[in-house]
Amino acid sequence: MIRTLSSASSLDEISVSYDVPVVDPTSVPKVLYGHRTSLDSLCDPEWSQESRVLVLYTGGTIGMVRNDRGKLAPIPRELETNIRRYPHMHDDSYATKRFGCNGNTPLVLPDCKEKRRVAYWVYEYEPLLDSSNMTMDDWIRIAKDIRGVYEMFDGFVVLHGTDTLAYTASALSFMLENLGKPVVITGSQIPIFETRSDGRDNFIGSVIMAGSYNIPEVTVFFNNKLYRGNRTTKVSTGRLQAFDSPNMPPLAIAGISIQGEVVVLVLRDATKRGVILVNTTQCMHGAVDTIYETGEALVSAGVIAGLDMTPEAALTKLSYVLAKSDWDYDTKKRMMMRNLRGEMTVVGQEDEGENQELDVVSAISRALQLSSSDDVERIRDLLVPTLFFTAVSNCDIKRLEEIFSNGAEVNLLDVSGWSALHMAACDGIAEVVTWLLQHGASVHVRDKQGQTPLKIAVENDHHKVVELLVQTGAHLTESPLRLGEVLVSAAAADNVERLKSYHIAGADLSCADPCGRTALHAACTVGSEECVRFLLEAGVPTTTRDRTDLTPAMCAQVNNHDHLARLIDEQEE
Repeated sequence: MIRTLSSASSLDEISVSYDVPVVDPTSVPKVLYGHRTSLDSLCDPEWSQESRVLVLYTGGTIGMVRNDRGKLAPIPRELETNIRRYPHMHDDSYATKRFGCNGNTPLVLPDCKEKRRVAYWVYEYEPLLDSSNMTMDDWIRIAKDIRGVYEMFDGFVVLHGTDTLAYTASALSFMLENLGKPVVITGSQIPIFETRSDGRDNFIGSVIMAGSYNIPEVTVFFNNKLYRGNRTTKVSTGRLQAFDSPNMPPLAIAGISIQGEVVVLVLRDATKRGVILVNTTQCMHGAVDTIYETGEALVSAGVIAGLDMTPEAALTKLSYVLAKSDWDYDTKKRMMMRNLRGEMTVVGQEDEGENQELDVVSAISRALQLSSSDDVERIRDLLVPTLFFTAVSNCDIKRLEEIFSNGAEVNLLDVSGWSALHMAACDGIAEVVTWLLQHGASVHVRDKQGQTPLKIAVENDHHKVVELLVQTGAHLTESPLRLGEVLVSAAAADNVERLKSYHIAGADLSCADPCGRTALHAACTVGSEECVRFLLEAGVPTTTRDRTDLTPAMCAQVNNHDHLARLIDEQEE
């Protein structure tokens, strides 16, 4: 849902009000605006050199500036203008050289010694809100805006006030289903543009995390730490360390005491009426445990143990689960007890023993007479990637399971930036691709040339693999102009398999190259009947004219392929 105002306007309105159910009647309707940076630049350059990040500014201290009275206030449409003045947040010389000097270029972080530079776009909501005024409708709005431009960016940053930041993070973690890209939420105790500020570090760190690290979940970045969004809670209003994730690794087990059995009876009656109740702890460390008498009493009353969920995560998870109209009561209860987005630690039965060390690692360690656990660990770190990629290449699922159970990272990269999914996609090993996807492999990782596993699979015409990747959320990243070029080249080479690959990958087969020619023009020119038939079946328009004012049928006639011209005429009839 993208809409652009007239070119004379200095603002692009990229989204309008959505027809969503109003959860809170006090919610203020909003419009999302971008100042100066146009999304049009996303379609022009080849995006192998930079990652693309969208920054959504909702309000809060982080973007405040001093007004005419010297007071800090959230002044609309000032954030990006001010960011451009700070060389540690925007590399103007690089942006001008890379994108031109039309005054409409994206912002670019200075070189941070990451794999690629990070270009980012700042869009802000109007009106800007204090986070204490954020409602559930605002959560819905942010989620829908991210979904609307999801395929255009590699990551997202949400600038937010600190009071309800943890609630928004928890809510988005449940609302953004099947998330394959990072969404980083941040704020600050001191605005970005103050002399002494935590806002700058939080802002820059968030953009780097969203653009350089493929962590496909909702996170909170604050005071140089990245937290899982639904594990985060605000712990201070005055310190720069305003947020913490106390229960990510549980440190202790604590019980709570509920006085009086009358309370238990009331709770039992509520659960019998179909009310879902979740018991959480306000303690900074530990989890709700049912081994205590009071905990056991609550379970017997039908209350769900929230384990180590934060109150923010429990509330927003419950909102998410209750909104699932296609789930019955029992399913909703099961989902509240299940770890959906990493918001809780579900303790299972204890393992019978530690995972056995990989046999190769053990053998080499013994041969080298290594006695130090650190030395063995270093050998393991050197060997495991090689063993993992070899198992992928050999389609050895049993070996993959063994290596994975020993702690191998499924998204680890080789020296060329290829992941195991790149390798399996290149070789067309659908069984391995399926295993990798089931074990958390990211479909959005790009190698040093900016190639995704989907692009690799398409270029090798592995249709089954392309289908699997698309089903998991992969999408093509080429601009329409570049896509037109590769489609025209495929048709000109009579390569119908390549056209089918792009079609399965979701490409628009009617995209034109710089000369205005579509794949159908090229197929008619070279006389490829198989390509013409496929493109017609795929619904490619037959009336498109190239820059020489020729339609595909005209191209066929000029090159003495009258039978193809008749095919097109029959299609038009």
